[in-house]
Amino acid sequence: MTSFERRRLGRTPVEVTVLGLGCATLGGSRIGVTRGEAEAIVRAAWVAGLRYVDTAPFYGVGQAERAVGDALREVPRDDWVLSTKVGRLLRPLAETPASSERRYPLPFDVVYDYSYDGIMRSFDDSLQRLGLARIDILYVHDIGAYHHGAQAHPGLMRVLRDSGYRALEELRRAGTVRAIGIGVNEREVLLEALEWGDWDAFLLAGRYTLLEQAPLDDLLPKCVERGVSIVVGGPLNSGILAGRDTWNYAAAPPEIAARAKALRAVCERHGVPLPAAALQFPLAHPAVAAIIPGPRNVVEFETNLNLLSQPIPPALWAELRAAKLLHPDAPTPA
Repeated sequence: MTSFERRRLGRTPVEVTVLGLGCATLGGSRIGVTRGEAEAIVRAAWVAGLRYVDTAPFYGVGQAERAVGDALREVPRDDWVLSTKVGRLLRPLAETPASSERRYPLPFDVVYDYSYDGIMRSFDDSLQRLGLARIDILYVHDIGAYHHGAQAHPGLMRVLRDSGYRALEELRRAGTVRAIGIGVNEREVLLEALEWGDWDAFLLAGRYTLLEQAPLDDLLPKCVERGVSIVVGGPLNSGILAGRDTWNYAAAPPEIAARAKALRAVCERHGVPLPAAALQFPLAHPAVAAIIPGPRNVVEFETNLNLLSQPIPPALWAELRAAKLLHPDAPTPA
């Protein structure tokens, strides 16, 4: 078992291992993953020493939460940190859609609800699916223009600010959860939320990676100033930094593929696998508490584990910066 560094989440007493387990893939909605395979990934993570697991109702419309709870119910609950998400309620499906980009491992579909009642209901439902008595971190899931469109976003954000946020604060104040935040794929909504909320952590997927570093211009400095931690989801940018051709859950456009190719060429000159550099890079920033890649199977999990400890010479980071493949202000691993 590896002894992972632990980092404090914001100003809370919660400490997470720098490598956590992202469970989006465990749901089997985009790539087929059986319930048994999902539980095997969670157990492998536990045996390896990971003590932070992130899941959500949306992942497999319930399957990922069930797999996490069933795999870890017997281990000491105080030894690990669990985050899940609110903003979607699951409703029974009379009929599974015949053709869809997403699989439906369980017969449910989602209804968005960022209100006080919706968040309280989502929290209680997650406890039931997990079969656990405690959730440590609660993220508001996929709010923002990136997911809902520019026209719908202001109204949904108003519901969260005026109604749903009160539920989050009540749960945190009572000690029912130990940290609150937002989990999204865009930095813009996080900058907006910082203007009116007292947040502990943001789960930002795919936007602060070896491929993309725009948050260094605004979000990350503000998080450091406010004492808000960042958990980096999708550090491999949906696969493009792991040798696949996907980015943002779809085929990578030519300019993204070209940038990934340039990154890979530099890494190869230094004898370093590209995904090793990609996994290690985000952890150099002081705002980042953890990365949570989402493995599709146990072999992929074990590969990520090894890549995280791969030695990387300082010259690699220097060449990336000289080639303007790194933001000028991007900190790099020592």
